[in-house]
Amino acid sequence: MRVVTLFLVFSSLFCCCGSEVRIYFIAVASAEENQFQQVEPAQPAEQDMYLIEECLSKQYTHKSCEKVFCHPWERCVEGKCVCKLPYQCPKNGSWVCSTNGRNFHTYCHLKSYECQRPEAKFLHKGKCMSQETFLVSGSHGDSSLLQVKPSYQKDYIFVCDSEWTMNEANVACKYLGFELGAEYYQVNPSIAEPASNSLHCLQITCRGLETSLAECHIEVKPRDSNMGLVSLQCQENLRACSGGEFQCVNKKCISLNKTCDGINDCGDLSDELCCRECRDNSFHCRSDICIPNKNVCNKEIDCLTGEDEARVLCAGKDKAAENHSMDEERKMIKTLLPQVHCGLTNYTLTRRKRIVGGQTARKGEFPWQVAIKDIGNEGSTVYCGGVYIGGCWVLTAAHCVRANRIHRYIVWTGLLGTIEHDKEADTFRVKKLIIHENYNVSTYENDIALLQLKGSPGPAGECSVAQSTPACIPWSEHMFKAGDRCKVSGWGLEKGYAKQFILKWGNINLFENCSELYPGRFFKKMACAGTYDGSIDSCKGDSGGPLVCFDAENVAYVWGIVSWGENCGEAGHPGVYTKVASYYDWISQHVTRSLISRYNI
Repeated sequence: MRVVTLFLVFSSLFCCCGSEVRIYFIAVASAEENQFQQVEPAQPAEQDMYLIEECLSKQYTHKSCEKVFCHPWERCVEGKCVCKLPYQCPKNGSWVCSTNGRNFHTYCHLKSYECQRPEAKFLHKGKCMSQETFLVSGSHGDSSLLQVKPSYQKDYIFVCDSEWTMNEANVACKYLGFELGAEYYQVNPSIAEPASNSLHCLQITCRGLETSLAECHIEVKPRDSNMGLVSLQCQENLRACSGGEFQCVNKKCISLNKTCDGINDCGDLSDELCCRECRDNSFHCRSDICIPNKNVCNKEIDCLTGEDEARVLCAGKDKAAENHSMDEERKMIKTLLPQVHCGLTNYTLTRRKRIVGGQTARKGEFPWQVAIKDIGNEGSTVYCGGVYIGGCWVLTAAHCVRANRIHRYIVWTGLLGTIEHDKEADTFRVKKLIIHENYNVSTYENDIALLQLKGSPGPAGECSVAQSTPACIPWSEHMFKAGDRCKVSGWGLEKGYAKQFILKWGNINLFENCSELYPGRFFKKMACAGTYDGSIDSCKGDSGGPLVCFDAENVAYVWGIVSWGENCGEAGHPGVYTKVASYYDWISQHVTRSLISRYNI
């Protein structure tokens, strides 16, 4: 890491608390990009402890929508994926048949129905015909081989060992009624007794969360002498885990060597959701999740911020669709769900190699940035900042606004300069003000508020905000983490507390928990960000403005709202922000979830 040389050092004391706070810029020079944190790979013991403490204490599973995406037939409620009612599924799609012989308009309808009636599992694609069955025969303590009879076959067929993992083993056992899934499986190189169907076997690949093997990709393969067959032992009873084992959230025991390998050995995915690094043949998401390498660049986002499908990573790696698998049906259903367009700009906001404070914003570069003015304060131009989140709604800091002043607030959107009249900027009065009910004026806890603009909403609930694009609202606190570089913008004071009249922005990094820097003042739903030398920071006049972080496709999420800080541009005292992800449910409760749900959660 290269040391950054400051051209200006400012040591006067300034408290960023109060009704205004914001960006204080100091010019810096650096020969190379400051890499901030060089994290050494976790040692096995450290990795194991993190996995055990984090996942088990917080009970993370495949139903934890802070960590994973919910299926199209589910929605995220208070951090858990819960079943939708069938009528809430998209109607487009193809007919499917269930194991109880019932027809459904789409695969989503069937899966939603299955949530209430577990016996109605997937049988095949298309309408049900008479006497169609899908059967699985497995061992439960003996050495018999696993056999499957797909609905389009007359006889049972053995299962090939190729592509077979604990993902498939768990699905098979759950289909057979064993909720804990498989205890283990074995590969048998030869068949003990003659079998008429031993010349072929079924190659089965699953994601690991299906409830029927029929949902997986099944293909009949000619069997050669090198191809083994699978036998299966399902988990019938719980047992105490040994010292070399990981206890899954569902209490199942697996070897520690099988954690963080992209395979859902637990059956509830808890062995893959808290991994500081991943084993070979798996991909590490920045949210500390491991996914199989085969899920990378498959045109479906698995990592929360989409790095597994990033264009740079996937250039030239497009994979052919597996039309026999219900994965493709599930992907297609996702495209039919309501989409929210947010976080995109007219510019590519590149991550610059040099950290330079006080860059002047270009028109359309930060289209979610808004300015708030109090017309009752004659000396005020921009009183506070805010962030447009769609419809007629703006997010800001609670300490910026007062309920008895609602008639005095003016909101500008699409504004760059505050002196010359900008004919392209839109001006709004405030119709409704919602301050968080638990906002603490002394500690700045829950420093968040919503402004509903006065306007004539269109068919989609949009105000006539021609120059603005909403920033996306993050639904998970795991989307970004310490060391990530984000951007903060505003009209706050500059060097020497000089006023600035043009929108500026700066690159800053997310810090680890700042409770040590601000003992007794930094709380759970706060985030802190800045530069280690204080070269870019928040200062007076920027309160309520956005701290935006970007996913793999450069889509902007408002990660923080400028709240408070100690001094401006002082090393060791980064700015403190309201962590927006902690308030996803609160925001959606007031503005409706459909307005801010970029994904089906």
